Amino acid sequence: MILGTCNSRTAGSPAVSEPSMVLRVECYAGHRGEETPRRFFLGERAVEVAEVLDRWLAPDHRYFKVKGDDGAAYILRHDGAAGHWELVMYDRTGSAI
Repeated sequence: MILGTCNSRTAGSPAVSEPSMVLRVECYAGHRGEETPRRFFLGERAVEVAEVLDRWLAPDHRYFKVKGDDGAAYILRHDGAAGHWELVMYDRTGSAI
């Protein structure tokens, strides 16, 4: 599980016993105040969000399907109540786009 928060803060998950890579997400808050990922870091590696392909809401999370500047597709999940981000899907070929 990969966790992180907006505004460049990082977080780990004490409930996860396996080692996890830190996901740090930098966001843009639009006119409605909704945070949209613009860049994220997988460990030390920065990935610029080239395009937000889709976004949807679940009862406890917000999801963003994004295309990175590396051509890969990612789905990022945000738990707004806890302020945590998770990487829930990665497709390096971009074929999930």
